[in-house]
Amino acid sequence: MLEAIVGSFVLVAASEMGDKTQLLAFSLASRFRKPWVVILGILIATLANHALAASVGTWVSSHVSPRVMAGVLAVLFIAFGLWTLKPDTLEESKNPARFGALLTTIILFFLAEMGDKTQFATVALAARYQSITLVTIGTTVGMLAANIPAVFLGDKLAAKVQMKWVRWVAASIFFVFGALSLWAALRGGVDMTAGMSAP
Repeated sequence: MLEAIVGSFVLVAASEMGDKTQLLAFSLASRFRKPWVVILGILIATLANHALAASVGTWVSSHVSPRVMAGVLAVLFIAFGLWTLKPDTLEESKNPARFGALLTTIILFFLAEMGDKTQFATVALAARYQSITLVTIGTTVGMLAANIPAVFLGDKLAAKVQMKWVRWVAASIFFVFGALSLWAALRGGVDMTAGMSAP
């Protein structure tokens, strides 16, 4: 149980550094000057998006053999690691917000996460750990851990942190997950869920 939450948290928190949704958090906080409202919007959007992604992941894992699933996850995690190395940009809309800070944040964050690496990572994590709830909790807390500093300290952090190294650390975490899944695939998929149901 703890492994699913911590693994999901670490992977998403690291991969969010420098991601477009982190840039979006900084942008929304600068625009509305309502940090707690923006954070609430991020929480609601992430819970909805990641619960949906985790549902897809657990459904897929229940219909695919453990060995095949481990092989697919190995490829996905390595691909996410490579994707993480590519810097994100944020294409901001110049149109004024019509829905207020909360609704604007929910809509923009939900849409920004569609097809994003953290959404696909959530699908893969749910397939690995076979738990919608635990993975959603872990990825949502990871998302908040990465984006709350962007809301409050975005400009100061950006000046002090070299995002190149942050991206390499995040990519390395994905590569480790990929290597573990590849090892499980080579061993017949039996290790992929080993210890995950232990109390």
